[in-house]
Amino acid sequence: MMSVHSFSFVRPPAEAESLRTQVRAFLAEALADRSPLRRADSWMGADPAFSRELARRGWVGMTLPRAYGGHEAGPWARYVVIEELLAAGAPVSAHWIADRQSGPLILRYGTEAQRQAHLPGICRGERYFCIGMSEPNSGSDLASIRSRAVRDGEHWVLNGQKVWTTNAHHSHFMIGLLRTGEKTENRHGGMSQFIIDLKAPGVTVRPITDLSGGRHFNEVYFDNVRLGADALIGAEGQGWEQVTAELAFERSGPERFLSSMALLHTLVDAIGPRPDAAQAAAVGRLVARLAALRQMSLSVTADLAAGQDPAWAASCVKDLGAVFEQDIPEIAQAVLDASPSVDGGSDHAQVLAALMQMAPSFSLRGGTREILRGIIARGLGLR
Repeated sequence: MMSVHSFSFVRPPAEAESLRTQVRAFLAEALADRSPLRRADSWMGADPAFSRELARRGWVGMTLPRAYGGHEAGPWARYVVIEELLAAGAPVSAHWIADRQSGPLILRYGTEAQRQAHLPGICRGERYFCIGMSEPNSGSDLASIRSRAVRDGEHWVLNGQKVWTTNAHHSHFMIGLLRTGEKTENRHGGMSQFIIDLKAPGVTVRPITDLSGGRHFNEVYFDNVRLGADALIGAEGQGWEQVTAELAFERSGPERFLSSMALLHTLVDAIGPRPDAAQAAAVGRLVARLAALRQMSLSVTADLAAGQDPAWAASCVKDLGAVFEQDIPEIAQAVLDASPSVDGGSDHAQVLAALMQMAPSFSLRGGTREILRGIIARGLGLR
């Protein structure tokens, strides 16, 4: 009989909740002057000084071993910290990908030399990574990537292009998925992952300006980039297995349903203490959906803490979370007569404009809706 994941009701342990109090007190002081509009940018807003301060307090690289500068804190402590950071709209983008997935990936699959070279800097909030997965004409169909790494003696030579590369212009390194073998009947074979120095000769990073004028995303080009043999992570040809493990880290966290929290806050403030019936119902439904998504994410965290593979459940959280995040700007406009504004206006008007422009990306980043639902269908035994 098929085994279907159940999202159990769980609570973070008491020691994690004690840590929450410390984080919340720090953020109340550190972000006291941060405007709602800047809070709306949270995990897309890079502030290296803030990242270093978090690391100084032990809140970056929390789950990594002490031998590499981490704190061996476990998934629950990290969950509480990132939940508070995102709910407050803290600027976490500089260290985010390195902390969330690059560090754990290097720990799991990297050599000891790679761990020593990269993990301490990640834990200090000083070494930043981006993800090199998507490509033009590939998108979330990673099995169709064409960028290639070819062995040349003691080196690998890289050629190709990556796109949708968040914060590559702020990052020191990329963990890139490249084709190292020919395509066979196994579409997911013949790919490997590499640690790519973004300052290496032949690497070009070109920011892409989005609808809101931000430049978070980038195209990255490889033109005969030469890497040492030690740039390969894990085993040659095992890139798909490694990417699948990496994406579980990316898809299960609270960033997958808290991206629009700044707008929910300004909406409640703009409505005020006397909502009409429609406003009360709309906000109530949003809060109920938020509570359900949080419980699903906590359940995935419990799986991680138990050493299980939550890839299927993480896809559910990401898919439903993106729908929720995209619904908030629509609902905000339906229940309150307030026009979005990109040039002054109230806090709510400015945050509404920012989230309206960002929201279309929520169902693309981290895996498109179609890809995620394919994963969910396989988990249910439907394909």
